[in-house]
Amino acid sequence: MKDSSIFAPGNTMTNNKDTSITVVTHSPSETLQLANRLVASTQGALVLALHGELGSGKTCFVQGIGQAMGIRDAITSPTYTLVGEYKGSDRTLYHFDLYRLHDADELWALGFEEYLNQNGVVAIEWAERAEDTLPANTIHVHFDVKDATMERCIRFSNLPPALQRFDTVA
Repeated sequence: MKDSSIFAPGNTMTNNKDTSITVVTHSPSETLQLANRLVASTQGALVLALHGELGSGKTCFVQGIGQAMGIRDAITSPTYTLVGEYKGSDRTLYHFDLYRLHDADELWALGFEEYLNQNGVVAIEWAERAEDTLPANTIHVHFDVKDATMERCIRFSNLPPALQRFDTVA
């Protein structure tokens, strides 16, 4: 029987000195598990900037965040509303999709700063469209599709010391 752990032999995980970790997942299930482990390793406010092409796994990752937070509602990409809000067991998930964002003023008009000041998880798809508005402690998550397979190369950067080994959390 194949080991279903995303950190099993055959899955790549590296930890670089620049506070980044790279993990290769082989299925949506593994991507969900990875997000689950990240959020389970944190308490309080967390800002995640999600980068990647359409279909690279960003929304799937946010769904894994929701699972870790005990959210039972279906999490979909809020492309037309820009933000979705989901109450978790101990924190709220604020899911932004900036794909249709015209400029940073539109983001500020939504009250973006207020979301950042909440004790919740802020997950931002297409974060590069508002790069200058993100706080310095934002964790960047880059998704790359490997060929035509289900594999995703997911790189986390700007991890604080407490999260540089989140992959060891059961």
